[in-house]
Amino acid sequence: MSKAFTREADAPEDDDDGAAPASPIPAGGKNYITPQGYARLRGELLQLIDEERPKVVDIVHWAASNGDRSENGDYLYGKKRLREIDRRIRFLTKRLEIAEVVDPSVHAGSDQVFFGATVTYVDDEDEERTVTIMGVDEADNASQQISWISPVARALLKSREGDEVTLMTPAGQRTLQVLQVSYPAPEQGGR
Repeated sequence: MSKAFTREADAPEDDDDGAAPASPIPAGGKNYITPQGYARLRGELLQLIDEERPKVVDIVHWAASNGDRSENGDYLYGKKRLREIDRRIRFLTKRLEIAEVVDPSVHAGSDQVFFGATVTYVDDEDEERTVTIMGVDEADNASQQISWISPVARALLKSREGDEVTLMTPAGQRTLQVLQVSYPAPEQGGR
């Protein structure tokens, strides 16, 4: 079918709004997130609703009042940006509604791996790595943060310092030995 005959809704939408990178949560699974991750997502949502969206709406309103909208770059770009913002707001709202905030500091001093743990392990090729097990929406591989649903995290969860765990990879079975487990210290002063 010619592109000329497709509706706008049929056209692929740009996913540069940040909604796409998050991994899907397993069916029946929970959307675990740290208090800091929850605050970061909530802050982004409020910033979009209270600041960015009203600015873009004003620009679109101004551009629409200038007449011909078909060749009005401010209007066209503004409408596209408004769709991106609205899509991100919907995404963040859904994720925050199903979020289950888990404070990893409650496990401070434990040598067992739970959500929020920073784990140092060595693999069967003597390569040592340190990762922090985080929520799906907050994990950042560049910062050595992995999602709790990742294969490495699933292999490490509930193990203890000194344990060896098996990790299934496309290349075959690997063995990981847990060297150290740590958690953030509890905040002082109560809530």
